Amino acid sequence: MSERKAVIPAGMEAVYEKIGYAPAVKVGNTIYVSGQIGRDMAMQLVEGREAQIVQAFENLKLVLSAAGASLGDVVDLTTYHTDMRDLPLFMKVRDQYLTTHPLPAWTAVGAHMLGGAAGYIVEIKAVAVLPD
Repeated sequence: MSERKAVIPAGMEAVYEKIGYAPAVKVGNTIYVSGQIGRDMAMQLVEGREAQIVQAFENLKLVLSAAGASLGDVVDLTTYHTDMRDLPLFMKVRDQYLTTHPLPAWTAVGAHMLGGAAGYIVEIKAVAVLPD
């Protein structure tokens, strides 16, 4: 089995140290990214629906970059939404970030609450594979 390596970008150390999970784990050429929410580097909720979705994608991009990957390497995306009526807005933002074809597989799930606190509307989990 390949070695597992925690991926912890600068600014996300508190997630690992205080909350107790890695923003991602890299195993061989595969990167498993934990759910990214609309929280800034000060671990504060970003206000505004579109701004929160953008921040979640920016956090995903940051984690992938720290692992040596990009959004173009994402092969599987799972998103959790507190209000499925946000899907058109989510897809509008998503399409600005995910432009490499073929597009990744995607599963959208409705959820009551995200990020352990009220106010979060989306969480984005991904799997990326680096080229050999």
